[in-house]
Amino acid sequence: MPAIPSPTPPTLVHILRDRAVGNPHGTAYVFLADGEDDVREISYRHLYTAAAEVAGTLRTAHEPGERALLLFPPGLDYITAFFGCLLAGVVAVPAYPPQDARGLGRLNAIVADAGASIALTTKDLLPLTRSALDAPLEWIATDATGTGVPRAGAPSASGAGSDPVTARPGDLAFLQYTSGSTRLPRGVMLTHANLVHNLRAIYRSFAGTAHDVMVSWLPPYHDMGLIGAILEPLYGGFPGVLMSPLHFLQKPYRWLKAISVHRGTISPSPNFGYELCLRKIDDRQRASLDLSSWCAAVNGAEPVRVETVERFTERFTPVGFDPAAFRPSYGLAEATLLVTADPLGEGVRRFPVEGVSRIACGTARGDQSVVVVDTATLAPAAAGQVGEVWVSGPSVSQGYWGRPAESTALFGATLPDGRGPYLRTGDLGALDEKGALAVTGRLKDLLILRGRNVYPHDVEGAAERSHPALRPGCGAAFTVPVDGEERLVLVFEAADGADTEAVALATRQAVREDCDADLHELVLIPPRSIPKTSSGKIQRRATREAYLSGTLSRTGGWRPGGATAPGAQAAVPPRTPLESLIARIWAELLGQAEVGIHDDFFASGAQSLLLSQLAVRIEAELPVRVTAGDLFQASTVAKLAELLESRPLTVDDEQVTGLIARSDNG
Repeated sequence: MPAIPSPTPPTLVHILRDRAVGNPHGTAYVFLADGEDDVREISYRHLYTAAAEVAGTLRTAHEPGERALLLFPPGLDYITAFFGCLLAGVVAVPAYPPQDARGLGRLNAIVADAGASIALTTKDLLPLTRSALDAPLEWIATDATGTGVPRAGAPSASGAGSDPVTARPGDLAFLQYTSGSTRLPRGVMLTHANLVHNLRAIYRSFAGTAHDVMVSWLPPYHDMGLIGAILEPLYGGFPGVLMSPLHFLQKPYRWLKAISVHRGTISPSPNFGYELCLRKIDDRQRASLDLSSWCAAVNGAEPVRVETVERFTERFTPVGFDPAAFRPSYGLAEATLLVTADPLGEGVRRFPVEGVSRIACGTARGDQSVVVVDTATLAPAAAGQVGEVWVSGPSVSQGYWGRPAESTALFGATLPDGRGPYLRTGDLGALDEKGALAVTGRLKDLLILRGRNVYPHDVEGAAERSHPALRPGCGAAFTVPVDGEERLVLVFEAADGADTEAVALATRQAVREDCDADLHELVLIPPRSIPKTSSGKIQRRATREAYLSGTLSRTGGWRPGGATAPGAQAAVPPRTPLESLIARIWAELLGQAEVGIHDDFFASGAQSLLLSQLAVRIEAELPVRVTAGDLFQASTVAKLAELLESRPLTVDDEQVTGLIARSDNG
């Protein structure tokens, strides 16, 4: 069936009804219940019928505009319930079923913020979720017998279109809660007009025909998974092949296999999804794939890494992946979803920003406007200059539910010349001369070290690449004040049984070489212990708070100078003339009375300048070459002395003692 013709129907309700009438037997969605072979399908007609039954149940006791919490595992029941809310005029509030205490706290906060009066779920989840939540809600299990609601995909004799379509473009369709702090959940208000405008922009960027096939493992509760992977296929009139995020994380091969088997043409993922495929798909699995149908490999939701694009292309081109298929993009929930991208057929672009080559995420799509503003003057920044990204256009939301003051501040920004209103995204980026956007990070996460801007994801990426024991996408970089100066701290999950000393050495060196920054402290923690949002993004602020409060479960790393890490050796005085020389120089540079021979240079507060001074001072005292690599390899007085003793010196022990004596008297 062709895409929705022009003029576009004004709401998702109209689009769903038109699909059910015009192509009743066409496949709307395919859900891979086991991530591979257990295939569940639903046609447009059955989707409309099941959604209409949900709507009928809601209408019996609830008014349009009420908010309904959706608590479902990924699958067709969730999709049916979502469209049932749209048909009834009830505002859907998609949310993760609670998995732990942190998830439960966030969920209770969402219920309170949205003022939800209804909860839709499955009969299996109902007892757990109803007992867990504090709020008084009317609970409806949409798959329970006797409720009048058929199970998604079940055949029905009733036809589509028997009920009049009453939705209007300006009606609120659903609240998209951003995946930030559990204490301050914010519901982005998205209207039918916002959604239809953005879906059209996505279609024109990445799709194009009714022969397209969407394949997605993304969580269906967030903007990229719900709007980009579930609503977009309905808009475009092509099937969506879906699986649970858990099945993908357990076995990333399933994602690319689904593209291969179902001939997927469009499939989105954050950058870390492509990285997981690189790490977890072996040569035998790769050889079984045929990725020649994949036209739009959308990469968004987090900074797109140059090396990921290059490595993924190199590894999967032999099995049909087209390098031109990569579609780096930028978007956010407050602007519905898509903001910038390049259409199909254009190669991946990049340009230098602050001396670093960045992936360009394309230009503004549709009739949206993107401007980068100087954070000091709020005037448009020059091409290539980093500033805050501002967005305007029909896809931008009215604001946050129940937060008028915050909405006015963030959604009503104006430029000095009066242009606006703009949405202040809080993201940092730069535009090139052609208007392409490169995103560098979050304004609130920007690290400033000795006057230099350092982006946390650059530090985390450098560390991640440095050693295979560091778990991909499981690190957080931030700064803490030490002696009146901001110092860099990195917290990272390390695999069980990792050689923490080797990990630390590789990490420190990679961060210094790739980011020109020195770590004040590295903290290694167990797998699956770093704070994350419900969509899998690292919570740097929460990690920093846990670090400062001492609640991180450490498995290795270094503490700041003056503290003793678990298992660290007590301070030991120098034992040889060479150790005495190195220890005295290092103590002078640090401004301390003395240092122990097992005190780590980096844990003691080593910065690039101090390390360079240490090397120069040693070379001035002894006829031996000392490099930065030596200090990374041998990062204590004892280790460095042992390394230098292994090198041929042109002086003997007596001469060394004399040099030390002269140093003491100098």
